Amino acid sequence: MAEECVQYECDIVQFDIFFSISQTPDTTGYIPSENEMFSNFLDQVELADELGFGVGWVAQAHLSTEIQKRNTKPVVPHYPGEVGLCTDFFQIAQKMFSRTKRMDVGSAVLSILASGGPIAIAERVGSFIALHGMMEEENRRLHIGFSAGRFEFMARPYGIVPRNEIEEAAWPALRGQIFTEASEIFLRLLSGEVISSEMIRDTILTRDNFRSDEDWEKVQLASMKHNDSNDLPELIEIPHRYDFEEIKTIPQEWRRELLNLVVGSHDPKLQIEVNKWRPVQVFNLSITPAHVIDATHERMRQYYHQDGGEWNRSMMPRTIMVFINNEEGLTSEEQSLAAKKEAKAALTTYWSALEGTIDPAKVERASDNAVIGNVEEVVEQISQRFDSDDRLMCWFDFFNHDSERVKRDMTAFMEKVVPNIEERK
Repeated sequence: MAEECVQYECDIVQFDIFFSISQTPDTTGYIPSENEMFSNFLDQVELADELGFGVGWVAQAHLSTEIQKRNTKPVVPHYPGEVGLCTDFFQIAQKMFSRTKRMDVGSAVLSILASGGPIAIAERVGSFIALHGMMEEENRRLHIGFSAGRFEFMARPYGIVPRNEIEEAAWPALRGQIFTEASEIFLRLLSGEVISSEMIRDTILTRDNFRSDEDWEKVQLASMKHNDSNDLPELIEIPHRYDFEEIKTIPQEWRRELLNLVVGSHDPKLQIEVNKWRPVQVFNLSITPAHVIDATHERMRQYYHQDGGEWNRSMMPRTIMVFINNEEGLTSEEQSLAAKKEAKAALTTYWSALEGTIDPAKVERASDNAVIGNVEEVVEQISQRFDSDDRLMCWFDFFNHDSERVKRDMTAFMEKVVPNIEERK
């Protein structure tokens, strides 16, 4: 099967793989060492390439999740261990390319507000692909999934904090505007432009940026106080977060066809905005409702940058947690029951870890987007739930540090599930 399905050649659902490298207790309470985590990850990467997964996506994280619990405003106060060990995606990507032959590599998702910000990261992307693409026969792509970053504490040390009382009052909405500004800088530098901050969009806050009249009024009052004004403003201009004279990143002569960009945001305005500069696809999480997915596809058919060609469903990778049991010595019924037990244990651990940080109803819907059961049940669930043009990011290591079992699940999926799905097309 691996030979038949490499690099999206199958006319069925397309299968990528997602690696979390999450050093947290699994359902048994076991936490591997950092060395064991990386060793298991690279073993799984090599197997994924052999099995024929299209893109190996790696979760990105920064700074210690454990230590942030001591902060005045901890983001994940109950999350045990470290949410992820991939703090330098470009070094991880180099290792992945060096150990594989066919699989693309992607970040899921790289924060362009941390690690020096959009200018530094644009330069790293160019440098990486300049080296990666030196050989003409190299055609494996680097997929840069980018976002503001889910965990805000990771960007705070890089200056992504309110600068005055206006920004403090506006912060939940303003942080998204900072990401939009950073995205324009990032994308235009990747296109090889010479830019200065004077050329970048201005941030103007109005009522439309806020969820309620009360939230907007707080910002208006903060503006009046800060500016010693008696007039309630109808719009508030926020100075650029990034202030610089003309710049251009180097190197410049790298093969831009080896780069694919994917934004990690469900903000419709942002999805449209980023596609003014370059073709930018869209991520969605396993907990995204179907109506949001359909609306995104409809919007992107209209606004996807023309240089990227015609929009299709595979341009929005969809994360699914895979709980498959094909263990020897068990009947089909026993495999089904065991898979459901394993899924319940993993998802319960996850919900407990995220207590107080996400809407519980939202997380519970994640089980609706997971596939759970024996081979036959997983085949049926994927066939019923997903369009033949979808691209799935299969997540096998979800709270599971038994690497040999993860590899058996990967193998069962690609050698038994995928061929059966193909037969149904």
